[in-house]
Amino acid sequence: MDIELNKFLLSMKDISKSFGNFSALKDAYIEVNRSEIMGLVGENGAGKSTLIKILNGAYSLDNGEIIFDNNMWNVKSPQEAQRFGISTIFQEINLSTYLSITENIFLGREIKNRFGFLNWRLMHSETEKLISSFINEEIDVKIPLELYSTAIKQMVAIARAISFQAKLVVMDEPTSSLDEKEVKILFEIMKKLKNNGVSVLFICHNIDEIMYVCDRVTIMRDGKTVDVKYKNKTTKLEIVSGMLGRDLEDVKKMGVTAFNKRVNNNGVNILSAHKLKYGKKVKNVSFDVNNGDIVGLAGLLGSGRTESARLIFGVDKPERGTIKFMDKKINNPLSAIKAGIGFCPEDRKIEGIIPSLSVKDNLTLALLPRLSKAGIIDTKKQDIIVQKYINEVGIKCVSPEQPIKELSGGNQQKVILARWMCMNSKLLILDEPTRGIDVGAKAEIQKIILMLAENGLGVLMVSSELEEIIEGANKVFVLRNGHSVSKYEDQNIIESDIIKVMAGAQNE
Repeated sequence: MDIELNKFLLSMKDISKSFGNFSALKDAYIEVNRSEIMGLVGENGAGKSTLIKILNGAYSLDNGEIIFDNNMWNVKSPQEAQRFGISTIFQEINLSTYLSITENIFLGREIKNRFGFLNWRLMHSETEKLISSFINEEIDVKIPLELYSTAIKQMVAIARAISFQAKLVVMDEPTSSLDEKEVKILFEIMKKLKNNGVSVLFICHNIDEIMYVCDRVTIMRDGKTVDVKYKNKTTKLEIVSGMLGRDLEDVKKMGVTAFNKRVNNNGVNILSAHKLKYGKKVKNVSFDVNNGDIVGLAGLLGSGRTESARLIFGVDKPERGTIKFMDKKINNPLSAIKAGIGFCPEDRKIEGIIPSLSVKDNLTLALLPRLSKAGIIDTKKQDIIVQKYINEVGIKCVSPEQPIKELSGGNQQKVILARWMCMNSKLLILDEPTRGIDVGAKAEIQKIILMLAENGLGVLMVSSELEEIIEGANKVFVLRNGHSVSKYEDQNIIESDIIKVMAGAQNE
């Protein structure tokens, strides 16, 4: 086939990839110019990671074509991709921290002298020369990498990528573990790469960072590329709207979820979280929940929603700030459960269910201590409770003994909901309660959430589907970059206003 020369450094067209019946990419595309910093954005499940893994050879593609530097691209591994000019730096830095900087740079391609011994003097010299082009401070390349900050490790990963004569460097969420000063250093390095003729594909959830450092932005949603924007011809609000698939000029008046009404609540306060700080993701977050509330935590990916929810359940302990729940102290998940808090995690397959156990055992997992006496489970009582909630929640299974891994995603989520319902929880934390389930099951779960709130249960809901927050919550706290920045209640919960705050574009 004819290849159009020199137009793009990278051109990926009509890229499709399926895993079984799940279509991860559907005719997606991305094009990167020479000496360009291209941003790649999209919410969870948009297809960004799959697209990058196809590019670096970790996945094969089902359909489409890739042209890189005027050649057809068909590599079979990240190592092969690196040899041909594409280096990928993942969020979790893949370096050997117990080795020195020099050893990391030359790992697998050490320089030897004419006698066959390692030429440490030359390798140290080459490493110092390489590192000095990125870092304006004196670095001892001979000591273990683990003694340096995350920022320095990130720079070493970039330096190693460049040492392979990379023409394109792919950076997957490189700023997620860096502080503001370190982020500025990284951006200066990215600009140096661009000025030296190296292109950068920058995957990032922080729209402010995308707008600061990128030349163009590729927006993905639901496995497709939905738009490409020039930075100087777009706004943060337009980018966020594309990611969410929402038209701000024509906000739908009709409801699109099963939340057919908002709870009308004047309940008493059960949870108060004040100025929480934890790690890099939660910097200053405050919110509260009354009994009978459905409180939504809105925000883009990386805003600190999930991390804040985990703090309430005691999975992590805040470095600063206070959490008050019905005058009870929460130190860990066990104390949270005893206090009356339930938690449906974002990744139900990894953190929510035990796949090899039955529906019955998964449903009563938290309840087992109450069903046991002298270590013996009252199975009759267990069976009665399980059957009650299978009927009440509408769990479709062959029998309570069926392994939960054989159930659909929606029915697995119903089991997790029933687990906390049978505990008579006072607060239920729901992190992405309807992600990855079919439309029918999604509606059923939304109706259950509404019913629980109407019966006096407090609900704290994290959802990337803004419609769920807008139509389901009677109180919304908007998080951005680890800060709670706005609060909306009842009739003041307006989609366009919330999207603007999420994007940091109130004045646009």
